[in-house]
Amino acid sequence: MNTGSVKNTAILLVTCPDRKGLVAAIADFVLQHNGNILHADEHGDPESRLFLMRVEFDPSEFDIELSEFTRHFSPIAGKLGMNWRLAQSSYRPKMTILVSKYDHCLVDLLYRHKSGELHCDIPLIISNHPDTKPIADFYQIPFFFVPVDDRNKQEAEQKILAMLKEHNTDFIVLARYMQILSDQFVAAYPSCVINIHHSFLPAFVGAKPYHQAFARGVKLIGATSHYVTEVLDDGPIIEQDVVRISHRDTVNDLLQKGRDLEKIVLSRAVRWHVENRILLYGKRTVVFD
Repeated sequence: MNTGSVKNTAILLVTCPDRKGLVAAIADFVLQHNGNILHADEHGDPESRLFLMRVEFDPSEFDIELSEFTRHFSPIAGKLGMNWRLAQSSYRPKMTILVSKYDHCLVDLLYRHKSGELHCDIPLIISNHPDTKPIADFYQIPFFFVPVDDRNKQEAEQKILAMLKEHNTDFIVLARYMQILSDQFVAAYPSCVINIHHSFLPAFVGAKPYHQAFARGVKLIGATSHYVTEVLDDGPIIEQDVVRISHRDTVNDLLQKGRDLEKIVLSRAVRWHVENRILLYGKRTVVFD
């Protein structure tokens, strides 16, 4: 596997009430401890009066261990009301993929992972159909078939959750997994389940959105990647894209064009999640460049 060259940087993500001096306080802390800021981006939301920031810095000459970062930074964070976390770019989060029969998003993610574009590990693939096992075998990733129907849904979810825990899963990607997850399942991985929905949300929620779009005669179709919440297709949106269609396009044409979009939109969302570029506030996200 080509994992590429990943520099070990530290990434500080901050959300707090907006006020003067926040950028200066964070930059001064990094400077005082001999860190070198490589990238910094921030967003102030006037409606919620929140400040959101992503700071990536080189800790190679930092005068404190990153394991001690919390002890040193907490007094500043507490004074300014910061909700924050520190990540390291060298860490490879564990991503479990759930998939049903449609394999286009799965294949795209596995190829990007193998090529080194996605800096994460994939400990397992879980499906409610056996169809995609040859793909998992080709990429040498363990595949588990967990059938789901109306009678065994709760049992199946418990089995999946046990596997996720056993393999230390950090986040989950629904690569066209055509099952609605229970509230209990979603609560076990808050803001850590990424879905791809085959429409430009909030339009055409639920099943067969391309058929709904065709029936409405729309001129654009889209795809949306979002975090999963208890409300179907209503989670914070990470990425979207669209493609133009015409009156000449059939439902099958919409399906084909849409699948190309789905792959791109989902892979972008996964990459941004892995690179710690996403901050959530309310039902919205900020995605930093």
